[in-house]
Amino acid sequence: MSEATDGAAAVPDEAPTSPRVEGLARLELTPRRQEVRRLAQAMRGIIDSLVSTTATTEDLSSAADDLENLAAVLGALPKGQTYQGFAEAAVAGEIPEATEVWAFFDHSPFIGLANPMSPPMRLEQQGDRVVCDVTFGSAYEGPPGCVHGGYVAGAFDELLGAAQSLSGTQGMTAHLGVDYRRPTPLNTPLRMEGWLDRREGRKIWAKGTIVADGELRAEAEGLFIAFESGHFQRLLDARDD
Repeated sequence: MSEATDGAAAVPDEAPTSPRVEGLARLELTPRRQEVRRLAQAMRGIIDSLVSTTATTEDLSSAADDLENLAAVLGALPKGQTYQGFAEAAVAGEIPEATEVWAFFDHSPFIGLANPMSPPMRLEQQGDRVVCDVTFGSAYEGPPGCVHGGYVAGAFDELLGAAQSLSGTQGMTAHLGVDYRRPTPLNTPLRMEGWLDRREGRKIWAKGTIVADGELRAEAEGLFIAFESGHFQRLLDARDD
């Protein structure tokens, strides 16, 4: 058992399994899920090419015509949500037998393989930590050659949201503090690590780091507030209404 500080509850040496990581990993790779992920990956390629292209006006005009036609085709297809839940990695709880309930993670803007906005971040639990391998492409540029600080913060929110779920309760972000130590490079494999730090009643703290080329690029601490499970169901019901 690790030591508690300032009256905080001690964090167990053997942390529980993160349902956020395991639930997503257990999703059945159905033919439909394969195709929506393939489409999202193709869209990522389009986005990355668009923000870094040096094509001629004529080439751009032709590509725009093609994409407008594709947008019209997709726009005419049936719309609606094919999953239950919401794309937040902070929700905790035991993994039910019907793991399809975790399908909403496939649509997350940071870890969702079915979301073309996602880099995507690939989360894995290793002991008492949640680790992540991610590479941000040209679409996420802030300073020249560097990841925009807002995306760095968003990635930390996703990572720490997963890490705080090791507390075994549900929590939502109340505060996120990021220290940018060095620029975070684009098109470079990044290693992120997050861990549960401490808990005081309903308050849960998690910390994390980003490393690239062996150097610390940024670190963060997040405060999450635990809610009862019914609170998230009310959010879901309100969204569906």
